[in-house]
Amino acid sequence: MTPTLEVRNLRTHFFTRAGVVKAVDDVSFAVERGRVLGLVGESGSGKTVTGFSIIGLVDPPGRIAGGRILFQGTDLTTLSEEAMRDLRGNRIAMIFQDPMMTLNPVLRIDTQMVETVLAHRRTTREEARRIARDALGQVGIPSPEERLHAYPHQFSGGMRQRVAIAIALLHKPDLIIADEPTTALDVTIQGQILAEAQKLCAESGTAMIWITHDLSVVAGLADDIAVMYAGRVVEQGPVDEVLDAPLHPYTLGLIGSVPSRNRRGAPLRQIPGMTPSLLNLPEGCAFRARCPRATDACAAVQPMITEHRPGRFARCIHPHLEAAEAA
Repeated sequence: MTPTLEVRNLRTHFFTRAGVVKAVDDVSFAVERGRVLGLVGESGSGKTVTGFSIIGLVDPPGRIAGGRILFQGTDLTTLSEEAMRDLRGNRIAMIFQDPMMTLNPVLRIDTQMVETVLAHRRTTREEARRIARDALGQVGIPSPEERLHAYPHQFSGGMRQRVAIAIALLHKPDLIIADEPTTALDVTIQGQILAEAQKLCAESGTAMIWITHDLSVVAGLADDIAVMYAGRVVEQGPVDEVLDAPLHPYTLGLIGSVPSRNRRGAPLRQIPGMTPSLLNLPEGCAFRARCPRATDACAAVQPMITEHRPGRFARCIHPHLEAAEAA
């Protein structure tokens, strides 16, 4: 069966005066219908640029320099801007980290949501309004009929984010790219949004990419996980297997730095050093300067992403295979 989305060897580079920033460099993954992929990594790892590349919103000086983005078999990199506009918000939706990237500050919520419905669906204005009202209720906004009359500035930050999520869910798209959409929400509403996302995927077959740095969200929401570091995917696999027995030292370091995994009173574990500049990546493995398992071989060659166990991929020549065997 053809996956809803298949990204093959994606390269998105930014051509600046200082040099070429390889924000996304040889990234590949697939998302099946009705499944959630957690795209994880620290700030600057390239996960948000990956999402923007898929939906065709990379601004100059950035551009897709190579690779293919297959949406239900169609290569999105070959489509015109008009064709991409037809897909955006209809069959592919993105929920941005900042809700004001979705909302127009000078238009009422009902105007924005009704126009979104009418742009992609032949229906009456009354029916479009009902769909908009139901979508607001779905994300936990009280008195949705009244709130349709409000402007974005009359909502709190968390409420604005819920409106942006409701707009993304309006057409029950085939693919949703969610860029840390619950960061500004309290844990109760976060749980409600995550439950709605899982329900949508299960009931309508929507595929979802959930971009985050929060491993606890990924653990409860995602089916599969791809861990990014310095513009590349360094580990992929089923979420439970990766979090229980990571193969890549970076993934192990990420999991180890979650406060709840540290013994009470003990110093927090952390990954030493800093992420390298994407303008000047070191030869060989980009993580080697921070890696406790690094050897001279790690400096000699850029490791390829390899299947070390069935369904378990890692970009490392010294993976933690003993942990996987123990698990």
